[in-house]
Amino acid sequence: MTTAIHQRIADELGVRDGQVSAAVELLDGGSTVPFIARYRKEATGALDDAQLRTLEERLGYLRELEERRAAVLDSIRSQGKLDDALEASILAADSKARLEDLYLPYKPKRRTKAQIAREQGLEPLADGLLNDPTLDPQQTAQAYLTEEVADVAAALQGARAILVERFGEDGDLIGELRERMWAQGRVASKVREGKEEDGAKFSDYFDFSEPFTKLPSHRILALFRGEKEEVLDLQLEAGDDDEPTGYEVRIASRFGVDDRGRPADRWLTDTVRWAWRTRILVHLGIDLRTRLRQFAEDEAVKVFASNLRDLLLAAPAGTRATMGLDPGFRTGVKVAVVDATGKVVDTDVIHPHVPANRWDESIAKLAALAREHDVELIAIGNGTASRETDKLAGDLLKRHADLKLTKVVVSEAGASVYSASAFASAELPDMDVSLRGAVSIARRLQDPLAELVKIDPKSIGVGQYQHDLSESKLSRSLDAVVEDCVNAVGVDLNTASAPLLTRVSGITAGLAENIVQHRDQNGPFRSRTALKNVPRLGPKAFEQCAGFLRIPNGEDPLDGSAVHPEAYPVVRRIQQHAKAELIGNTTVLKSLRPQDFVDDKFGLPTITDILRELEKPGRDPRPAFKTATFADGVEKIVDLKPGMVLEGVVTNVAAFGAFVDIGVHQDGLVHISALSDTYVKDPRDVVKSGDVVRVKVLEVDIPRKRIGLTLRLQDEPGRKTPQKDQQRGGRDQQRGGGRPRQQQQQRQERPPANGAMAEALRRAGLGGAK
Repeated sequence: MTTAIHQRIADELGVRDGQVSAAVELLDGGSTVPFIARYRKEATGALDDAQLRTLEERLGYLRELEERRAAVLDSIRSQGKLDDALEASILAADSKARLEDLYLPYKPKRRTKAQIAREQGLEPLADGLLNDPTLDPQQTAQAYLTEEVADVAAALQGARAILVERFGEDGDLIGELRERMWAQGRVASKVREGKEEDGAKFSDYFDFSEPFTKLPSHRILALFRGEKEEVLDLQLEAGDDDEPTGYEVRIASRFGVDDRGRPADRWLTDTVRWAWRTRILVHLGIDLRTRLRQFAEDEAVKVFASNLRDLLLAAPAGTRATMGLDPGFRTGVKVAVVDATGKVVDTDVIHPHVPANRWDESIAKLAALAREHDVELIAIGNGTASRETDKLAGDLLKRHADLKLTKVVVSEAGASVYSASAFASAELPDMDVSLRGAVSIARRLQDPLAELVKIDPKSIGVGQYQHDLSESKLSRSLDAVVEDCVNAVGVDLNTASAPLLTRVSGITAGLAENIVQHRDQNGPFRSRTALKNVPRLGPKAFEQCAGFLRIPNGEDPLDGSAVHPEAYPVVRRIQQHAKAELIGNTTVLKSLRPQDFVDDKFGLPTITDILRELEKPGRDPRPAFKTATFADGVEKIVDLKPGMVLEGVVTNVAAFGAFVDIGVHQDGLVHISALSDTYVKDPRDVVKSGDVVRVKVLEVDIPRKRIGLTLRLQDEPGRKTPQKDQQRGGRDQQRGGGRPRQQQQQRQERPPANGAMAEALRRAGLGGAK
């Protein structure tokens, strides 16, 4: 069976069986996806991390399917009902749904009406009427009256219960009808009486209907949430109102029921109708609800994972002293200064805004802190009082131009979660909880990846309907994204926090703590091999993690690169052949032929990777740092006017469009139809979280806090953003969809993203950490 699983996965991925078998063997042996993707390309035929993640997921599903198949076979065999045909069907079942369809008649269940009827001896009556419709039901039933079956009506009712159960447990029929209903059916929703006002956020679904196959994931989740909050009544309709329905006709055909005027035909036809409406339709409705939710969850998890990946791989500002400002009105603006390594060197609280209004005093304090600690960057959280605090920072820059500061507004999503976390308490034990958020804001500008791994990914706020999703499915997907991102970038072994180390291939939470303790007690690691002195870090863990841990300026220059220690002998051999220093020597490296250094252990893919890494050892794959400049005088939604062209930052990408922060405390929506002049299937093909873009304001709905934007700067104001897809207040309330524009128009290039600011940052030396 293992071979069959490997073959199926290979067919689905479009790769060779041997590639799948090698990857499965490595995974079963404890290797991680990042390690296999980076350092075992010869074994897997260079499967990338995306393919390996899919392989890992499908492997788990198919192994669960095999376990369930074995349990089903054992159950039916123990009942003495397993024949060759049934066993063959069960062995051929290619999904859990198909397997459960086949098991349904044999699944242990509570005593049903049909079971009671069988115990009363009524199954021959049911069989007789079904097999010979010329029999008169009333007369035939007379022969089955007993003490337990008091009259003809009871006998026929019992016979009907038997046939209804039989019809409803025919695996092939149920599978066929399920697919038919999926293709033809639709979801309909109505508002519950008296819920119009309380459920206004679901107003688009008060009288709504759409086919199953056309429902996007965010609308499905919106409908289910509306039902959960008791605002909407949902109904899954089969999509066939004929009498009899096509479904009933198919059931009748399956069991040879045909109304030709024979005595039992009417009774049998009514039995088919009863089976469809009271049993099969209900069963299919439950199945299709599950399918809709599963589809919606899968799509929502993909959206969340894509946005999280973009956020984690956002450009780092680099190792520069940074001042973090956590804005607030009444409680003041919390200030934290961190040095180039992220160590907290000073904190304060200022009160520039209402009600205190100590503006000048606040600027003086910030200037003194910046001067004392050689601050280069100011990171401003984008929450309440953000624009007012941004204006304060702008005034600081004007009054103290000699400090050469650069201010940047950053997302503070999850900062409060970090502040109250156990890790923050351990990391900043003597600091007030309110100040920890400012520390997080400063550090996430320096290195978003290193800081955001300290926060539960679900708290970062880049998903849609995340609280409606399967906890295990979401966590598994997001953990994989974090792991892939951390290992793609690499980690400085001597500065990484325990949460960051935990995300490195092969390092558990316990090992991460041991590494940090060893570093604290013995000083910085001077070589990768010194990792072997860490308690409980054995050969397997070293193999998995060593290549992803960097030691800049260590004893061996290769320890600062992505070259794995197991490949150091290859580098020495290449260096002997070249008779020259290799690291950073582009001329020599370009002249070498990778195939000349292939041996039994290291193939062409690994040699090629090694030469590429030696050219720019330890390079950061993340883009150069840049930021948006919010327009002066546009600080609240009331300041917006249709036609304005503004600069903003993409904060979230959903299936129906992208949300953009333009500095007014309320993200605007660029609907999918306004992302480009050409048809867009997936918004992430055009923008991703963190992108700096120029947008035009199309419409402003102040009462409902909705802002319609477009990336197509030639669009005229007044063009309506489809209502179903507008923001519903709070990123977790995003809903919508709308059908994409089908017409093809002349392609327009996307507007340049913040070229002036990028150039200014380059001149200031903020080109990004390398």
